[in-house]
Amino acid sequence: GTVTGRKRRCGWFDAVLVRQTCTTSGARGIALTKLDVLDGFPELKICVAYELDGRRIDHLPTAAALQARVKPIWETLPGWSETTAGARSWADLPAAAIKYVRRVEELIGCPVAMLSTSPEREDTILVTDPFAG
Repeated sequence: GTVTGRKRRCGWFDAVLVRQTCTTSGARGIALTKLDVLDGFPELKICVAYELDGRRIDHLPTAAALQARVKPIWETLPGWSETTAGARSWADLPAAAIKYVRRVEELIGCPVAMLSTSPEREDTILVTDPFAG
């Protein structure tokens, strides 16, 4: 971490669960926060499916016992060495970060409406207005 100097640990994005949530909730956009914590990773992973008992599935099972047995299937994307911290527009983002956000949108079937790039409230990119039209 920033204060301790320990290597950062990061949980990868679960596109299957977010797609399922967007579909069932009727969400028309998501907020993708803390993009800046991905800065410096040579590669990024996104969960695109699960494996359950040797079969590939594209949803999270409803039963907790089955959920405990699923294994993520990862898609790997290139990371970026440039900083996204403090970015307030698409033009401020590295190309690989934009590709990552666009891939997330493709996988979840829902637009990223807002993107945050630091803990500061001002460091937010409003991509689309999820309440419009």
